[in-house]
Parts: sequence; C-alpha cells; structure tokens
Amino acid sequence: MGLFNLDRMLNPKTVAVIGASERPDSVGAAVMRNLVDGGFPGAVYPINPRRSTVRGLQAYPSLGEAPGPIDLAVVATPIDTVPEIMKQCGAKGVAGAVVLSAGGREIGHEGRRLEEAIARQAAEANVRIIGPNCLGVIVPGVKLNASFAAHMPKAGRLAFISQSGALCTAILDLSLQEGIGFSHFVSIGSMLDVDFADLIDYLGNEFRVTSILLYVESIPNLRKFMSAARAVSRIKPIVVLKSGKSPAGARAASSHTGAMAGEDALYDAAFRRAGVLRVQTIGELFDCAELLAKQPRPEGPRLAIITNAGGPGVMAADALAEYGLEPAPLGEATLSALDAVLPPWWSRNNPVDILGDASPERYATALEVCLDSADINGVLLILTPQAMTDPSAVARHVASMAVRRPCPVLASWMGGVNVEEGRRLLNQAGIPTYATPEQAIRAFMELHQYAVNQKMLKEIPKRFREDLIFDTERAATILRTGLTRSNGMLTEVESKGLLEAYGIPTTATRLATDEDQAVLFARDMGFPVVLKISSPDIVHKTEAGGIQLDLQNEDQVRKAFRAIVQSARAYKPEAEIQGVSVQPMLRSAQGSSGVELIVGAKKDDQFGPVILFGMGGILAEILQDRSLGLPPLNRALARRLMEDTKVYKVLQGYRNLPAANMAALEELLIRLSQLVTDFPEIAELDMNPVILQHGRPWAVDARVLVRPSAVPSPMHLIISPYPARYEKHAVTSSGLPVFIRPIKPEDAPLLVDLFHVLSPTSIYFRFFSPLKELSEDMLARFTQIDYDREIAMVAVEEPGTGQEKLLGVARVISDPDGKKAEFAVLVGDPWQGRGIGALLLENCLHIAKERGIETVWGTVLQENTHMLALGRKLGFRICRVPESTDCELTIDLRQVTFDEHGRLGLSRV
Repeated sequence: MGLFNLDRMLNPKTVAVIGASERPDSVGAAVMRNLVDGGFPGAVYPINPRRSTVRGLQAYPSLGEAPGPIDLAVVATPIDTVPEIMKQCGAKGVAGAVVLSAGGREIGHEGRRLEEAIARQAAEANVRIIGPNCLGVIVPGVKLNASFAAHMPKAGRLAFISQSGALCTAILDLSLQEGIGFSHFVSIGSMLDVDFADLIDYLGNEFRVTSILLYVESIPNLRKFMSAARAVSRIKPIVVLKSGKSPAGARAASSHTGAMAGEDALYDAAFRRAGVLRVQTIGELFDCAELLAKQPRPEGPRLAIITNAGGPGVMAADALAEYGLEPAPLGEATLSALDAVLPPWWSRNNPVDILGDASPERYATALEVCLDSADINGVLLILTPQAMTDPSAVARHVASMAVRRPCPVLASWMGGVNVEEGRRLLNQAGIPTYATPEQAIRAFMELHQYAVNQKMLKEIPKRFREDLIFDTERAATILRTGLTRSNGMLTEVESKGLLEAYGIPTTATRLATDEDQAVLFARDMGFPVVLKISSPDIVHKTEAGGIQLDLQNEDQVRKAFRAIVQSARAYKPEAEIQGVSVQPMLRSAQGSSGVELIVGAKKDDQFGPVILFGMGGILAEILQDRSLGLPPLNRALARRLMEDTKVYKVLQGYRNLPAANMAALEELLIRLSQLVTDFPEIAELDMNPVILQHGRPWAVDARVLVRPSAVPSPMHLIISPYPARYEKHAVTSSGLPVFIRPIKPEDAPLLVDLFHVLSPTSIYFRFFSPLKELSEDMLARFTQIDYDREIAMVAVEEPGTGQEKLLGVARVISDPDGKKAEFAVLVGDPWQGRGIGALLLENCLHIAKERGIETVWGTVLQENTHMLALGRKLGFRICRVPESTDCELTIDLRQVTFDEHGRLGLSRV
C-alpha cells in the first residue's frame, strides 16, 4: 500500500491545497500559483474557509466539500491544525499529504508532541506524509509543482531528494542556469513518515529515473535505508552529500577502536557498503548531477583531453594524477587518424593540444576521432578564449558531434564573459560544462569510481575449505561475567577466552596472583615471556606501566611482577588488581614479520557493530591508518576492508618483510564479524596488537567492553546477516534426504554447476529465454541478496556425501511495501519430480507468512506442466494472464496455515 500511495501522491490527478489564500505573500498562495500557472493538468481544489475564490478557482470551506477523490493534499496551515486535517484526509480517501508547516521537532518538546499526534492520525487514516517543515514536491514530467519554490525545473531523468529546503532552492536555481532536468524534486523535511528509503525504493522502480541525488543531514532508520540503497544502487547511481562531518559526533571511547571510529567515518563505511557514491561539497554534488543528467556514464577511466592551450591540458593531467591515473594512451590507429586532420605540429600525445589557432572545424574533427577510438572512455574538451578562437562557434560545432555517443563528453570553457554564450550553447546541447578542468576531471572520476565500486560489490567471494565453527555457549558464559561488573570490562584472560571461543588465534595467557605462580607459568611456557597487569579497571595498560616485555629468566619475571603491581596501584589506587597475566613473547626471531595490526569492533547507537582494521601498536590512534566495515563480512568484503589501508601493501610482502597469510587474516575478520553479530552486548572490542607469526595473525592483547543490549541479534545490525535459523535437515516426499538453507554469496559456483545440468527446456521455463550462461551480474543478483527483502532457499545434498552440490533453488522476492511478493523455483533436471521444488517453495512461503507478506504470485508458462501441478498441490489459484497464454499463480498467505515443521496445512483459515 505504501508505494501505491506514493505513486498517487507523485502522479496525482487531483490536488487539494489546504490553507490556500489570496494573500500573495502566503505559502498557500505560492503553491496555488505554481500549480495553476505551471499548467498542472489535473483538478486543483483550494481549501480556504474565508474566501470564495482563490486564483480564480472555486474555494471550498473544508476538505470534505471538495468534489471527487483527492490524490494529494498540500497542507499550508499552522502545525497545530494538522492532526485534525489528517483525520479529514482519511475520511476523504486522500493518498498522501505534503505538510509544509514548520514548528515540529525543531522547536523542542511541544513540536515533537505535535508530530506524534500527526503521525498517529495519519497512520489511522492510511495517509502517507512528506514533511513536515519542507519546501514541497515537484514532478516536472507531469507538470506538478506542489511547492512554494519560485520556479519549475525542466523535465529530465535525475531525481533529487533533500532534507534542506534552502538547498533545494539553490540547486533548482543552478539547474535552470545549467539546463539540468529533473524527474522528481522532493524536499523531504523532518521525515515524519516518508523517508529516504521509501523514496529510493519508489524511484528505483520509476522508469523515468536514471539517477538519484540525496542531500542528507541524518538517516533515522539506517537498516531500512541500507536495504533500499543496496537494492537500487545496483541498477541506478545514487549520489549523496552528507553534511555534519565534524569530529564532535565521535563519542568517548574505552578502546583504540572506539576512539578511531567517528560518526562521519561510519557514514562513509555505510555508503560504501550500500554502493552509494559520496561527494564532499555542494559543488561536487552539482558537478556529478550535471554529468549524470546529460551524458552516459563512463565505462572506464581512459580519458582523452582536447585543448587549444598547453597549460590547461597539463592541469587536467595533474588532476588525473591525483587519482593515480594518466590521460589515456593513444593507439597507432588513433594517432594516425588525428595526424590526418590536425596540423603537423600538434602534440601527438594525450592531452591532444590542437594549438591556439584551433578552428571550430579542428575541434569537431579531433572530437570525432576520439569518440570513434576504442582507446577512449570519455572526452574532456578545454577551450581558452584566444584571439583566433570563437568560443560560441566551437560550441555549436562540437555540440552536434556529441549527440547519442556511447561515451561521455565534458567541456571546460575557461573564462568569463567571452565564453558565456558558448557555455549556454553547450548546456542546451546536453554537454556538461565546468569552470575548470579540475572540476570536470573530478566529476568524471567520481562516476568512474562508482562503476568500480559496483564491480567490487558484485565480486563473488571465495569459500573456505571447511565451515567455520563457533562455541557460542562458551562465549555467552564469558559475556555474562562481564555484564555483572559495573564498568563492563572483561579481563585480558576473559577477552582472549571470548576470542578463542570463536576460533580467533590468541597467545596463550595465564593469570598469576603472585610471583611464584608467575615464575611457574613462565617456566612452563618457555622464555622469553611478557607480563601484563590484569585489572578490569585499567584499560590502557601501557599508560599504567602495566606491561613488561622480553623477560628472559625467572629473576626478571619476579622483578617485573612487583614493578607492574606497584605501578598499577600508583596509577589507579582504587583499581581492582586480579593479578598479572603471563604469555609468551612473540619475536621476529620466532617468525614475526614485525608488523603490528589493530583489529576491533565498536557498537554504535545508530550503525550497530562496526569492524575496524589497520596499523596497530601504541601509535594506532596517531597514525590513523584504518578502515571500517559493517558486518556481516564475507571473504571479498574482508579483503576490501584490508585493501583500504596503507599497511595492506606491507602485508603483501615488502623488502625483507614476508607476506602475510591473507586467507588467515580474512578468516580472522569473518570470525570477529560473526562474534559481534551473535552478541549485541559487545560494545567495544580491541585486538591490539595483532602480530603476524609465520604469516598468521595472533591477538597478543585483547580487551572487551560489554553492556546490556535492548535489541536482540540480529536486529542490532543495519545489514541483515545470513539467517542461520532457517537451516534444516529434511526429507522430500520421495524419501530423498536434503539440507535446506538460505542461499549464500559463496554459492555462485554451485549455481553455475546447477545451471549446467539444466535442459534447454528447464532453462526456458525458468528464465523465459534460451540462456547459454549465467552472467556475473546475474550470479551476483541471485546469490548476494538482501535477506530482509528476499527469501532464497537452496537444497543441497546432505553433508558427508562429498563436495556440496546444489539440487534446486526457490525464492520469494518482496515488493518494497512488504505485502506482496513474487516467487520462482528452479530444480536441476536429474532431481526433478522428487519433491525438492515443493519442499523449497513450502519453506519460502512459511518464511514469507512469518514476515507478514500477504500475497505471493508468479508467472508460469502454460507448457510448464510440472510447475502448474506443484502450484495446485500447494493451493495456488491459477489464472490465465490477460492477452497472453501464460498463467499467473497466486496464493493468499492470510488464508493458509503451517504446522510446527513449516509444512503447509491441509485446511485453509
């Protein structure tokens, strides 16, 4: 219902303006003026109890008096009247309201109370709300300007959503100057109801929209946002400008990890994981917008630079160098083609310097050669106003060349008055213009980076040879101990025990309560050893003088024990001192690489747990060489987390330093990710340092802070993790034992193997086309799913029968509103007719009902008699698709029951 209401709101046939007024300076009057003068083709009803006409239209004293149904209500009245207006909207059947009224949460407690009343009334009335405290909405394609903005932008395919109404007006004004068109222009305001995620979902399904721009101040529901953004960013670029980057948002922390994971860095990590491109300034946002709105996206980084002056060409090359790139090398064929049309003394290189006397024809022919070249993914045209150059004539010539070409063309007409007309002509022709070459390069490279990020997001992660095993019972017992303490700190021995429960390698650590015990432990371990203070009240041991390294004999151990205890008591007299931990000393002579890493996790109030990886040791916070990632992690994501640090190059092997075992580091990160996924009580976790011995990582020191969690696992994550609770052993109706589980990203190779045992008929029945192979994009789409909005269950041979083999897949893909979903089933030919499809689909339907999905449907070819029979067996209603021979299968999950094993009941509710 939610997206249907949004569609009625943003494509309305009728609009009511509540609070319309004939006073020219009122908000309601501005909205009426924009609707009527802007040529909105539907009916407009002014609601104004004190006036008989508004803008020449019959005004109605109340919403109920307006004739006919109303799709959209624009509310421009004092905010304390809005709850009652929502009730009236419900009675009138209004789909949604744009509430322009200010005075909500931004004024404090009373405003929040009013917003709660508005939200309550709107929910009861089934009315969606955009706002309050917003500028309104504009949809140029349907001539809807339900806002008090001064102008209507031209129609285009770019959608813009902003929390700031003032920024909306600025972007709108710039768009008119640069000739940028928009499909939707939405001021979202306080997001009392409709939020970024709702609009991203809606715009993702809108054929008129090719790209989405966001101005973000805060995101109230990050899990919902991540789900929508991850789904839509795979098919349409999402570019975001997030304000509020100051370090004031970072919270006080009890560990290095906490101190290094500030709020803005967490947004960076979230946007990267969602496949969203983040820009840093309004200028960058607009530069990206202009390129997205006017030109195709670059398919690669190979840029040709055509210029009539050497200096600006060098500036452009320098700007590319900041991204680690050079202008595209020109092949012999391209050089020969340029030789044929340019003077003999042209640069014969990229940048292509066509000299200061370049005519419009010379620009056009050079551009044509570059656009036809296989060496090039984009072209930047630079013009400086010289005496022999006519900027307007050049603009006219090149504009016609750039139409409908597969790679983008950008222009930098450098200067002021002399080039103004040329810029206008280029903008009219759909060529984005930039004041400087650096701006153009940045916009080009940001969109190229988006493409690179998308490719990385779709990377198929490798499997480990064996499944990872975790001792959750032991971990839970240790955490319960920490929760009984007032400060929530685990000791080092407890922290390492927690890590060991999840298979994370740690140095052997034993707690000594006196000198003699310390000596005994040291003797058993073998010298040299390390001694550390063990106290839940002392977090940073080095600051307390609580660490003694490289102890070679018993006498040194005794002296170190006394010194550590004495220093700790002097540092914090009230601290509880449990003793001194003893552990072996890892040294380079024993195979250590000398590289110290920090690996940790922090639970943020908004983002949930965040994984940190970087250069460790006592300088970790100063050097700040770290990257952040969001669980759940797989091997590809773990590798990417490491690649985003400088220390990663060292880990590859550098001079006399051996390479690290990267698979072991990936495994460590995945085990940590699972630990913080399973236990939301972990507030901070530090492994610093992690030392590499013979290439493998060992946590030398560890500290963990725990706090009670009001949210159970996995709801504390902003990305839905693998739902292991749906795993089950089962037997099909034919007696075949199988293991049923959700699909994993690592299943891509197994899915390829399944595809290869399908007959051409089975392929056609499932994909409605004669596919020869599954592309990488298809594999990523089928296996890297959002578990919040898609259910995909696979049947595999029972473990122990050899290499895992996929027998079949069933999936239920939910609409964004979560009420309706589409199903699909695929079973390998060797196992068809053995009950696998029925078992998989039954499991999917059970999960769908559990999640509140009401209707599941699917299209089946009439020749697919097996699928039609399965549908009848499970209780689907089968109807012929109008004007087609295909059949549509539908089941109302509100009318079915499941037994305790998740099997469909025979009776209907």
